[in-house]
Amino acid sequence: MADEFDLITIGAGSGGVAASRRAAAHGAKVAIVEAGRVGGTCVLRGCVPKKLLMYAAQYGDALAESAGYGWQLPLDDVAFDMARWQAAKSAETTRLEGVYRTLLTQSGVEIVEGHARFVDAHTIAVGERQSAPGRSQADWAPAGGSERSERGGRIISARHVLIATGASPVRDVIPGTERCATSDDLLDLDALPERAAMIGGGYIAVEFASMLARLGVKVSLLYRDRLPLRGFDADLRTRLATALTQAGVELMPGQVPLRVDGGPGAWRLALPNGQSLNVPWVLNATGRRPNTESLGLEAIGVATDPARAVRVDAMCHSSLPHVLAIGDVTNRKNLTPVAIAEGRAVADRLFGGVAGACVDLRRVATAVFTLPPIGTIGPCEAELVDDGVALRVYEADFKPMRHVFTGRSERCYMKLLVDDASDRVLGVHMIGADAPEIVQSLAVALTAGATKAHFDATVAVHPTSAEEFVLLRTLARRVPAS
Repeated sequence: MADEFDLITIGAGSGGVAASRRAAAHGAKVAIVEAGRVGGTCVLRGCVPKKLLMYAAQYGDALAESAGYGWQLPLDDVAFDMARWQAAKSAETTRLEGVYRTLLTQSGVEIVEGHARFVDAHTIAVGERQSAPGRSQADWAPAGGSERSERGGRIISARHVLIATGASPVRDVIPGTERCATSDDLLDLDALPERAAMIGGGYIAVEFASMLARLGVKVSLLYRDRLPLRGFDADLRTRLATALTQAGVELMPGQVPLRVDGGPGAWRLALPNGQSLNVPWVLNATGRRPNTESLGLEAIGVATDPARAVRVDAMCHSSLPHVLAIGDVTNRKNLTPVAIAEGRAVADRLFGGVAGACVDLRRVATAVFTLPPIGTIGPCEAELVDDGVALRVYEADFKPMRHVFTGRSERCYMKLLVDDASDRVLGVHMIGADAPEIVQSLAVALTAGATKAHFDATVAVHPTSAEEFVLLRTLARRVPAS
């Protein structure tokens, strides 16, 4: 007979953990099913270790810049030790997993270890783990049929089931890339290659291209579009391309390989221009795909889209109202804080009596941790133009005081997009040092409906880069409604 719960959460990543703990705090009996390590992509092989690598790359910049401030260092003897970083990173992610497990246990959530598969609309079979060592259900890729995955397992059921299994790297877009490294593998390296090709132009590709170039790797970035980071504001994309080039990254627009041949240490990329690129190491960063294939959703009638994402409404309900989904598995706004907010909102609505609790996905701040980093909230200029909004555009483009002293060419760019009719600030976009921290604070203002007049009435903190956002007075251009 099945063990009964009020909520079963499948996947112990950031969103699943947040939802489970909040539901338990409301008095629900909760089980969370996990096929690997607790913590999910962000904690174990995404945001956290990635930013730790960014810090490592920043220290290299700081050492080089220190001479401009009077420091005399034997820079010729300085080298980055990837194995040492790797050991420290592994220790930190292990510590964080322990923290997550403790938080769940202390919250009264039962951790059920194994792979989950629907038996019927309310019942889950939890079987033996089949994921690779260290992988979690939130990153799980199927390795067999339901009979094998349920062998020797446990049957549990619940009034509500929450799918929070996240996404994992796509490996089948380009022939041969199934054998190439992904971001998971990069963050597990003990030594860096001398040269690398990175396939893709999104978050993952540009972040690691920026970092590895500063850590001494000769990087080639191959992507489809004219500029990297499709979907972001064009002015940010242009300046990011310049920053990557200045860091030594070879940009190869329109040269996504047709296929990848060879193997570790000797890869050959066949390019659309008829040439080939030979490198010892390749990063496949061609996208991520929702982890739904092994859950048995089709058997219970939960609808998915062509990308295998769970189709949900604004309240995160699937086509079966008692089966919900949050985070990257829905392929809507694939950001860890969104998954966490969605999970808590679901728990509040189901068990806390909070009617209509949901997450507004229209205005979510995000960051790209290149060097320099990007911070952005709200639509880009092209999106607002397409929507027929009459805009006032304000810009600042300057060399930060820090780099005036060091002689580096790095610049800072800021942009405000203002609705000409209402004076409301609709978008904030920045590339430059501390952009994520600055935009996070400004996100509060945009969420509250701040106008350009509110920005103008705010007294600046000097000397800072952030003060430029409240000192923008000169109109860069007007964009009439289309």
